[in-house]
Amino acid sequence: MLRLWGRLSSINVRKVVWTVQELGLTHQRTDAGGPFGIVQTSGYQALNPNALVPLIEDDGFTLWESNVIVRYLCARHDPGGLCPEGLQPRFDAERWMDWQQTTLNPAGRDAFVQLIRQPGGRIDTARVAQSVAATEPLLDLLDAHLARQAFLAGERFTMADIPVACEIHRWWGLPQPRPARPHLERWYAAVQARPASRGVLDLALA
Repeated sequence: MLRLWGRLSSINVRKVVWTVQELGLTHQRTDAGGPFGIVQTSGYQALNPNALVPLIEDDGFTLWESNVIVRYLCARHDPGGLCPEGLQPRFDAERWMDWQQTTLNPAGRDAFVQLIRQPGGRIDTARVAQSVAATEPLLDLLDAHLARQAFLAGERFTMADIPVACEIHRWWGLPQPRPARPHLERWYAAVQARPASRGVLDLALA
């Protein structure tokens, strides 16, 4: 059985949970990280020396890093489906997955931390403003891209859509105005309607 460690309040764990649900995999998830602990234990760090979540163990094979886990599960269980077939289609999908992690997530992180996780409500409005200024042009880029095709990597849903949708879920959950972006909104409604996204894209931020 596939084992997964990580708490659902983590965007990175949500990516993996959604992927597992898309693939219909039998799995066991253990809450870990944050208030659940576990990640600082020697046993956990023997599997993931970064002491972070998520972590999976699959038939004795351990893997960490959320987007890599998504890639692995899709390539193993749904080649030619969630994992596109052919070198160029696959790496088109992987490009968007890396973009989420290296560009979109860092841009939006400060606003999320300040507005949702800042203890005692001590919000640094300057950091929120900087985060908004960095993120909004990236959402314009997404909207323009999705004006040309149904999903991030083409005309069907793939592994590329999972990390980016988790990021949009987090950004749109922040208590702030949201400019209209019809193509991005159409895409998000489509991915949110997928049964496997339940328990991920319908969760409140924490």
